[in-house]
Amino acid sequence: MTRIIAGRARGARLEVPSAGTRPTSDRVRESLFGALESMDAIDGARVLDLYAGSGALGLEAWSRGAAAVELVELSRPAATAVGRNAGVVAKAMGVPASAKIHQSGVRQYLARARGPFDLVFSDPPYDLEDAAMTADLEALVPLLSEDAVVVIERGKRATPPELEHAGLELLRSKTYGDTTLWWATPAGEQPLAYRD
Repeated sequence: MTRIIAGRARGARLEVPSAGTRPTSDRVRESLFGALESMDAIDGARVLDLYAGSGALGLEAWSRGAAAVELVELSRPAATAVGRNAGVVAKAMGVPASAKIHQSGVRQYLARARGPFDLVFSDPPYDLEDAAMTADLEALVPLLSEDAVVVIERGKRATPPELEHAGLELLRSKTYGDTTLWWATPAGEQPLAYRD
């Protein structure tokens, strides 16, 4: 069982699909969202959660003040669970169930999506090939706002994402146990908290 950690839906229980997903641990989510809040990257943001799994990352951002959230998940059972979780979070916040769930492959979704997105989570399966990860990021960049933040989660032993090749610039990275997170922004732009 996964829960929303903070915000208007704090404590809401999220259903975790029984197979094919790898929920981000509470410890990693807490650290990640603490960093995002210190960057002022959540409040009012338009959020995109790729490879959503249970939807915990996108829905946590929604609970903490994001203006809109879109969640993309290929697996039908997982996408169904994301829809139920979005309903639970909306009810806990006392707002209409306005999160949008897309049962789709990530590349197919990005080819037809309309930006701009301000905050993006990409938590692909650990066995996703490096070339596919880079292609995802290349397709994502044109949909980003100027000072967007992209958070990529992969296994500690995975090759770091090819950010420069995709048109992104590394802000920071951190490893938690078997998980590494990379924070990036469109090349040439950095959120105010990171400007010299």
